[in-house]
Amino acid sequence: MSKNHIFIRDLKNGMTVDQVFLVSSKDLRTTRNGGLYITLGLQDKTGNLPARMWQASETIYNSIQKEGYLHVKGRCEDYRGNLQFIVEACRPVPSDKVDLADYMPTTEKDIEKMWSELLEILRDVKNKHVRLLIKKFVEDREFVTSFKNSPAAMSMHHAFIGGLLEHTLNVARAAKALLPMYPELNGDLVLAGVFLHDIGKTAELTSGPSFGYTDRGQLVGHITMATIWVQEKAKALAEEIDEEFPQKTLDLLQHIILSHHGVHEYGSPKLPAIPESYFIHYLDNLDAKMYMTVRDIDADPDSESAFTSFSNQLQTRIYKNSAQLD
Repeated sequence: MSKNHIFIRDLKNGMTVDQVFLVSSKDLRTTRNGGLYITLGLQDKTGNLPARMWQASETIYNSIQKEGYLHVKGRCEDYRGNLQFIVEACRPVPSDKVDLADYMPTTEKDIEKMWSELLEILRDVKNKHVRLLIKKFVEDREFVTSFKNSPAAMSMHHAFIGGLLEHTLNVARAAKALLPMYPELNGDLVLAGVFLHDIGKTAELTSGPSFGYTDRGQLVGHITMATIWVQEKAKALAEEIDEEFPQKTLDLLQHIILSHHGVHEYGSPKLPAIPESYFIHYLDNLDAKMYMTVRDIDADPDSESAFTSFSNQLQTRIYKNSAQLD
C-alpha cells in the first residue's frame, strides 16, 4: 500500500483523492443535452464506491478496463445521502504495479499455518482408503494452491482470499472438539467430509481481480463438481494401488458432499441421511452464521445504535451488546 493510500471505508464528503482503485463496473451514458458521461464502480478491499466522470468520451471509456486498475483524480461528494466520487482525470494502471492485497479482501490469518493445522487434524484419519484419498488431493499442487486462495462464498461468509481454507479449518476444529461427545459417529468419515464438502468452490468461484462465478460454477456448481472429483480421485487411487476403492465408503463421502447444505432450497441435491452428514451440515452452518453475525456487528456504521441494520442474509437485526453483561 502506498503511503498516502486512503481506503474507501475512510473516505469522507469533500475529500480530494489521487490514487488507484479496482474497476468493478463501467457504463457509458448520455446526458439530456446529448453529452457523454461514464459511471464507474470503484473498489478496494474495504468496499465499493460509485463514481461518475462528466464530459467523457468513447476514447476514455474504452481505455478503462473492467476488473482493471485505474488511477483516478477527483473529489468525494454527497449524492442523496450516499458518497460518490467525481472523476476529473484517470489513467489505467498495470496489475503488476499495485498491491493486490489492497483491492481484494484477504484473511487476516496466516494461510500456511492454517493449512498445516488442517493437515494435522486430517492425520487423525485411520481408514486406509479414506486416508489415501485425502492424500491424492493434498498432493495435487494446483488444487492446493486454489484451496488456499479461494473465498468460501461470493458474499455470504468468508468472502475473501483464504476464506475457504479458514472456513474449512474452523469446521474441522469444531468437529475434532465435538467428536468425543458422539462416539457413535465415524470420525474418519466426518473429518474427510469436512475437508471435501466445499472443495468444488476452488473451481466455482474466481479469486481475482474480483470475486465472481466461473462459467463452470454457474453451470455445474461446487457440490456437483466436488462429488465428481472425489469419484475421479478414488478411481485414480484404485489404479495406483491396484485395489478397488470400497463403493460404500465412496457413496458415504459423496452423500456428505451432496447433502451438506441440509435442505433442497439451499442447493443440496440430497437431504442428510446419515448421522455424519447432519453433524457436518450443522457445523458448516454454525461457522457461517457466526462469521455473518460478527461481521455485521463490526461493519455496522451506526455506533450509537444497539442493533445492526436489517440483514437480508440473516433476516434479522443483530443486537451488538451481548458480549458484555451488566
